[in-house]
Amino acid sequence: MYRHDIFPQRRSWPVWMVILTFLGVTAILGVTIGLLVHFLAVGKMYYYQGDFHISGVIHNDSCENGASEASTDLSKNIETKISDAFQNSSIYKEYTNSQVIKLLPDSNGSKVQLQLTFKFPPARRHSMKTEIEAILYQILKDNMASWNAVPTSIRLIEISKTNVEILTNNCCGRPANSIIAGNRIVNGKNAMVGAWPWQASMQWKGRHFCGASLISRRWLLSAAHCFAEKNNSGDWTVNFGTVVNKPYVTRKVQNIIFHENYSRPGVSNDIALVQLAEEVSFTKYVHRICLPEANMKLSENASVVVTGWGTLYMNGPLPMILQEASVKIIDNKLCNAPHALSGLVTDKMLCAGFMSGKADACQNDSGGPLAYPDSRNVWHLVGIVSWGDGCAKKNKPGVYTRVTAYRDWITSKTGL
Repeated sequence: MYRHDIFPQRRSWPVWMVILTFLGVTAILGVTIGLLVHFLAVGKMYYYQGDFHISGVIHNDSCENGASEASTDLSKNIETKISDAFQNSSIYKEYTNSQVIKLLPDSNGSKVQLQLTFKFPPARRHSMKTEIEAILYQILKDNMASWNAVPTSIRLIEISKTNVEILTNNCCGRPANSIIAGNRIVNGKNAMVGAWPWQASMQWKGRHFCGASLISRRWLLSAAHCFAEKNNSGDWTVNFGTVVNKPYVTRKVQNIIFHENYSRPGVSNDIALVQLAEEVSFTKYVHRICLPEANMKLSENASVVVTGWGTLYMNGPLPMILQEASVKIIDNKLCNAPHALSGLVTDKMLCAGFMSGKADACQNDSGGPLAYPDSRNVWHLVGIVSWGDGCAKKNKPGVYTRVTAYRDWITSKTGL
């Protein structure tokens, strides 16, 4: 007699199915573990906006124009002490940077607006905010006397990277990239993308002719001699960007305003305003440089930077990529010496370069910026490329229109 099994015989899975199942489970476990590791250990950038109150002292630095000396000194002091405190704290590895954005009038004093950046794992998001607030509170407590700070006024909110860019792009004179200028424009160094977002190319009938500097959404400063024989605004367009023929933004010109007392020879009052037909939107690659206060003083040998798409040497080729040169302020008396420029430099001009001739602007750099960084690395337009005897010649430094001498004129025409 044959006996049938009570339980049916189990069928084994095919080998390929076992392998696929194993691989699937392994993949799911891998993704799960990866997410856990990312959440628990991998750092992510976090951005914060902070505000606190200082009593009794009123500041009005909206960051849209050059700040007063008092506001600059206070902002620098705050930035230094905040940076030192975080770098000496238990979260020094997570701290990236911080900066003062604005100092604005507030009830019985001023409000200080900060922006801070940290990098840490998402799992620490809530605890880190608490630690940051505690450190900021202690900083304010330690500086109640020197800043008139009110520790209990500290407020901290997390913001997006986009909002960080909006905060800083609305501020004048803050480049997208750190800046280390090369030795010269003549055979010079390419500028980094975003390093000089206020630099513009004045294009006559579609070709680069002069430089200019963006000082608001609608206005640029340039040299009057650029337009002396080409003053039809319809022939001009303005390109913004590092590569002269691949701009981020192009705008038509609506109006060109010469200084009323501009004259040649001698190129006195060599300054002009260019009004765009349409405003530009500020981005990290296109925004304004700060105008200096009329009483700003530049010391002899101060470091400044000139930029432009001018020729690489006298009668040489024009570069496609923006060039930059670090130069030094030269005292007008030295510049006017008989072996130099023989008294042609007036009080409304300034000299910059090297008496040895190693760095200089050149042809078609005219109208471009000579920029000066203050103690906070905020850049101010102190000069406009105007004239020179050749390019980078010994004892023949470049001559620039002194912008501080024309602050009232600029305000009278633009309201800035």
